Amino acid sequence: MSLLTAEDQYRRAETFASLHAGPDVFVIANAWDAGTAKIFTALGFQALATTSAGIAHSLGQGDGSITRDVSLANAGALVAATHLPVAADLENGYGATPDHVAETIRLAADAGLVGGSIEDALGEEIIPLPAALERLTAAIEAARALPFTFTVTARAENFLYGRDDLKDTVARLQAFEAAGADVLFAPGLTTEEQIRTVTSEVGKPVNVLAGGARLNATVEQLGAWGVRRISLGSNLSRAAMSAAIGAAKEIAEHGTFGFAQSGVLPHADIERYFG
Repeated sequence: MSLLTAEDQYRRAETFASLHAGPDVFVIANAWDAGTAKIFTALGFQALATTSAGIAHSLGQGDGSITRDVSLANAGALVAATHLPVAADLENGYGATPDHVAETIRLAADAGLVGGSIEDALGEEIIPLPAALERLTAAIEAARALPFTFTVTARAENFLYGRDDLKDTVARLQAFEAAGADVLFAPGLTTEEQIRTVTSEVGKPVNVLAGGARLNATVEQLGAWGVRRISLGSNLSRAAMSAAIGAAKEIAEHGTFGFAQSGVLPHADIERYFG
């Protein structure tokens, strides 16, 4: 249960919704613990989201292995660490039925979240569109019953799992839009042509996953292609993990500490983020 007041959650929810309605593209930073939530808040991001992979890796587990309880406990820690709106990667809704998905939305709201994404895949299997729509509709109905605006993002997972079918992806996003989704997201798009096609074929705000090697585009470019929101997925958490692995490998394999001389922030600089 969140310690937010109803007024604070309402404020965060309205702020988050207005970011999608505004004329400018914005970046939502994916944090994985309270510390990174505080850092990303101090660095000036306007909203935060969770990352399922980042959470799992921080717990010594593989992506896709965390439970709903673990995910929402992590989300609650992020909410408590910032004044910003926080949305969550709710994976496929953590359940086999539409009722499970609806319950996940209600529990997400209880945790202080003001938005969340629902995937159209179970494991790496894309859910047939009619069943995916049932699940999404349950999520949207649960969101609309809340006393604040809970922003529902509908994800079409084709490209993430090697089904590079842009026509089907667009058709799914259009169906999700018609069902009432607030934001549309097809992770795995990698070209300007793909992104422009999606943004031109739907009427709701489009989120694009950026920050990795496969999509080498700037915030300005993505905005020009019609993108309204940019998320980072596990990119920031993997950047942090990569730095730690590189430093540890240097010590283990070479017995040297060169990493400490090349870009590691002083202790005092990091302390400033935590008051």
